Amino acid sequence: MKYRREGFTLIELLVVMAIIGILSSVGISNFRSSQVKARDAKRKSDLEQIQRALEIYLNDKGNYPVSDSESGGKISAFNKVFDWGDEFSEEFDDPQKTNTVYMKELPDDPLSPAQTYCYKSDGSFYQLYAKLENSRDPSLGGSYFCGSSSYNYGVSSSNTSP
Repeated sequence: MKYRREGFTLIELLVVMAIIGILSSVGISNFRSSQVKARDAKRKSDLEQIQRALEIYLNDKGNYPVSDSESGGKISAFNKVFDWGDEFSEEFDDPQKTNTVYMKELPDDPLSPAQTYCYKSDGSFYQLYAKLENSRDPSLGGSYFCGSSSYNYGVSSSNTSP
């Protein structure tokens, strides 16, 4: 009688499963790292967009909008406190005047509502802060405090530092 071997041995199956497990864990960790870097890139881009809107506001009004002390780091202008995600604009009841839109939507942190941006200003300067997730990001600053939270990345008007 001739013995014919078909299929795989238990050892072969275990080796293949171990290789698949190692490859998938490497892939998942790279994917998570990419997600963190993408969220941090969005945060930096958001703060740059807000900076542009604030400079346009300065050009129009002669000062920066102040921060609302009660809300813990939101923009306050035109007798209104703007939440992150709101349209940042000056609206007029008079139909003869056109509304000025500084930003169609104030960006929100990608992990909102658990995490938000923070804005500090007295009208003569501003500071904007975000919490970056990647602890090895080369643009990390020190530790900044705004409202009741601490942040590790900041941008500011040219007449002050974060």
